[in-house]
Amino acid sequence: MKSVVLVAAIYFVIWWIVLFAVLPWGVQSQEEAGEISPGSDPGAPARPLLLKKVIATTLVSAMIVAIGYAVWAIGLIGEGIIPTALIPPRH
Repeated sequence: MKSVVLVAAIYFVIWWIVLFAVLPWGVQSQEEAGEISPGSDPGAPARPLLLKKVIATTLVSAMIVAIGYAVWAIGLIGEGIIPTALIPPRH
């Protein structure tokens, strides 16, 4: 159970980091698009495409966590890096 919670916490942190890296992808300001809405900042995104960015963030984060787990599972990192209390025993 500890390892599931640990992986979920790691995924959560990685997801937020990746989200902030993905947010600028394909952004065009209202001023650049020539469609400034009255009362809004000209630098505001014309089309933020948040759903696509959330999907991309989820996929990229899942790949990062999967690669990290695979590296741990094959033994490239182990007890010296991750505290032994969090590593489930191998049988």
